[in-house]
Amino acid sequence: MSESETVRWTLTVSKETDIALRTFLAQRGLKKGDLSKFVEDAVRWQVFNRTVQSVRERNAGVSPKEIAAAVDEALAAVRAERFRKTG
Repeated sequence: MSESETVRWTLTVSKETDIALRTFLAQRGLKKGDLSKFVEDAVRWQVFNRTVQSVRERNAGVSPKEIAAAVDEALAAVRAERFRKTG
């Protein structure tokens, strides 16, 4: 990732969290610079997990058969578009 693709954050965490995380990283041989990567990975997982939870809640009343049909329809549309572009 180039410098132009990054932004700087200022985060505030408890002293306990700071020590726990730095200890965790040090035990795995990671360096100070790996803290940013760890935070970015953690944020990505949280966003992904919350998105999945939201979709599950939104589709709670939808039958598995309807969901499978919607997935099949979406896949067919994407495949048709890709085939059209490459073929």
